[in-house]
Amino acid sequence: MTFARRTFLRGLGASIALPSLVSLRPVTAANAARPLAITKTGAPLRTAFVYFPNGAIPAAWWPEGDEQSFQFGQTLAPLQSFRDDIQILKGLEHKSAEGGPDGGGDHARGNGTFLTGVRLKKSATDLHAGTSIDQVLAKRVGDQTRFASLELTCDAIRQSGECDSGYACAYQFNLAWSSPTTPVAPEASPRLVFERLFGEGNPGERWSNMQMRRQQQRSILDFVMEDARDMNRRLSVNDQLKLDQYLSGLRDLELRLDRAEKFGEVQDPGVATPTMTPLSYADHVDLMFEMLALAFQTDSTRISTLMLAHDGSNRSFSDIGVVEGHHDLSHHQNKEDRVAKVAEIDLWYTRRLANFLKRMKETEDVDGNSLLDNSMIVYGSGNADGNRHTHSDLPVVLAGGGGGTLRPGRYVKNTMGPMTNLYLGLAQRLGVEDLTSFGDSNDVLNSI
Repeated sequence: MTFARRTFLRGLGASIALPSLVSLRPVTAANAARPLAITKTGAPLRTAFVYFPNGAIPAAWWPEGDEQSFQFGQTLAPLQSFRDDIQILKGLEHKSAEGGPDGGGDHARGNGTFLTGVRLKKSATDLHAGTSIDQVLAKRVGDQTRFASLELTCDAIRQSGECDSGYACAYQFNLAWSSPTTPVAPEASPRLVFERLFGEGNPGERWSNMQMRRQQQRSILDFVMEDARDMNRRLSVNDQLKLDQYLSGLRDLELRLDRAEKFGEVQDPGVATPTMTPLSYADHVDLMFEMLALAFQTDSTRISTLMLAHDGSNRSFSDIGVVEGHHDLSHHQNKEDRVAKVAEIDLWYTRRLANFLKRMKETEDVDGNSLLDNSMIVYGSGNADGNRHTHSDLPVVLAGGGGGTLRPGRYVKNTMGPMTNLYLGLAQRLGVEDLTSFGDSNDVLNSI
């Protein structure tokens, strides 16, 4: 049995994307030829870049021990369960983010250089950075999915004005750049990301659709269940279980979104829906990680960025007893109480990452491996030591198996060189082997 890979379940105008299912994979010569961003087993190979702000406390971040026999430090301790799924990379740097003749502005440079690897033009109005690695890859492999790339954030979105020592806000609030002068604005609303992935409504439609669902006492997923049952009869037993699990997960997610936004629901004003975010920052981060997992699970995209917060973020974390601002604390001057509070914030972010990795590891992919096995997730910051604004020895974790091309389970201390060398190594694993230079790269990091 063969039929189109991209099959939609439809009912009363609603549609959803499907997870990768063996029964839906067409048997063609193209598959056998292994197009870009496809693993040797025929599963999609996904790549994501996740950014956390203000660097990390080095003493709490770095493990102790050698490549194979190492002990996690305080900050990365939540990743212990994923020891065999991650690599901790030590020695990577972004020299282009250093001050030099440009003086202050390390937070803007940390953000703007992280995925571009170039020196930013110091200006509040005349933008010039570089095309980011995610967009370079999206231009090469993005035609294989509904969305060439997906840009997410849990922060504010600012594209104009001056933010850091004469640098444009656009540098500090964007990771992705489609050209040296064009940032790609990320989406901060989990609701809008969800609707983009699974059917967005025009102005005026959302509220009426919501009323319709409530009147009929059915969720949007119930609209398509009849077609789902029809398709279910044509799937293998394993795919039936996978589809049922996937649909149940979507329904649970819809309920979570409703709860998160229960204080933000208003009458439809007849214009585009404004950004809506959960009241809790933890819920916001977790939901955005879930959006990323769903996008990969449904093969809606294979390239994504997620900025948890911009560099220089001064958010407080009262839920863990840290009422001072993150950025203020990062200039701790080696005072023990302030160092301890920054380490707690770093740990908070790592716990959110661990939840995401758990979700990815527990989700079976089309080839029987996990989503995490078939992904390459870069988790890092554009600053190293926030107290001194350094950009060498950056805190970086590489999670996932890369479809069998990566060597996780290691603490790799000999990755000295530009961060862009790592990006070339990832590009080659995606099949973009003719990309031989990027940003300030001077080699291809193949030791991953």
